[in-house]
Amino acid sequence: MKGDSLRFVSHTEDVPSTLPDGEPVSTDGSLPPSAFDGTRDLGLYLHVPFCTSRCGYCDFNTYTADELGPGASRATYLDTALAELRLAQSVLGDAARPISMLFVGGGTPTLLPPADFARFLDVVRAEFGIIDGAELSIESNPESVDAMGLEQLRAAGFNRISFGMQSANTTVLKALDRKHSPGRVQHAVEEAKDAGFEHVNVDLIYGAPGETDEQWQQSLDAALEVEPDHISAYALIVEDGTALGAQVARGDVVVANDDVMAHRYVMADETFSAAGMQWYEVSNWAKPGGQCQHNLGYWTSQDWWGIGPGAHSHIGGVRWWNVKHPATYAKALDAGVSPAAAREILTTEQQVDEAVLLGLRLASGLAIDSLSSSGQERVKEAVAEGLLDPQDFDAGRAVLTLRGRLLADRLAVELLTN
Repeated sequence: MKGDSLRFVSHTEDVPSTLPDGEPVSTDGSLPPSAFDGTRDLGLYLHVPFCTSRCGYCDFNTYTADELGPGASRATYLDTALAELRLAQSVLGDAARPISMLFVGGGTPTLLPPADFARFLDVVRAEFGIIDGAELSIESNPESVDAMGLEQLRAAGFNRISFGMQSANTTVLKALDRKHSPGRVQHAVEEAKDAGFEHVNVDLIYGAPGETDEQWQQSLDAALEVEPDHISAYALIVEDGTALGAQVARGDVVVANDDVMAHRYVMADETFSAAGMQWYEVSNWAKPGGQCQHNLGYWTSQDWWGIGPGAHSHIGGVRWWNVKHPATYAKALDAGVSPAAAREILTTEQQVDEAVLLGLRLASGLAIDSLSSSGQERVKEAVAEGLLDPQDFDAGRAVLTLRGRLLADRLAVELLTN
């Protein structure tokens, strides 16, 4: 792969710190009639914007106690989030339907007590209902939860948990400003399984300053040792405004180049594949039945309502995002108005473009006949270049090869612009 220009974009459930521009949202949060087709699954995302400390690479909309300021607190946050949940039910009205997936992300959700999440699920059941077998997932840092807390979360109804492992090497964890010890992840996963969690994910990050191939392989092997049914592996992206970004700008540290990133990705894919895990999205691998339904809901443009500061929502081709700061968010809901900062109504062309950009990242690929004639010609070229699988091409689908995954973002743009 040497010599190729590579750019990896990680897809996470977390809320970015920078919000886009958009058109105003009515104070009651009402949606245009076009949003109510009712043909999609409905999911919920709850953003918990609290952390005990900030990792040097983090650009998510999260706050430590020192950063939070007046007007918001962990103690009152659940009540504020429930106010938006009830607003969602009111806005959707007859179009509200039972929840098929729920994801609690952050931040560090498990800084809140398990009783808060049990109460949240109780209100979801009362206001919307939850379908049988729905995926109810929560994120956690390994050091922020214990065996009793995991048992309480499982008793509340959560059946999937995601741990931020990032690395199994002490030096790399220090470079990322992660606070847990490598061994804590193994214990947390064991405790989650003992508590009865059916699905467990661990997150990994590659490309940290100073990380070697040997250290990355150590992390890959350690992740597999705990026998999760899902692993996410993301390339480190240096964001402006972060501590790591400042270090890189000063020349204090050097991050891995694109060729190293490509090699690390191949290492991950080979290691996970040998262990019986299959990629189903560029940055995600799972055992059969372990795919994250919440993630798939995003990538297939299903409906979801995002609750919390900075959270994004999508209902029937309408996308909106909430105000960023927890105090501003709480003030809006206390006043009985929508906390949305702005929105956009996607055109048909935008929805088609998104279906290509997101669908190409999936192992199921996308239908070739959904592309323009020039896009279909580019598909033929991509097959010849080894970026798309020839057997899937014969079946009418564009599915990335391993080499294609390394260049997925570039190829997606080319399919739209050709």
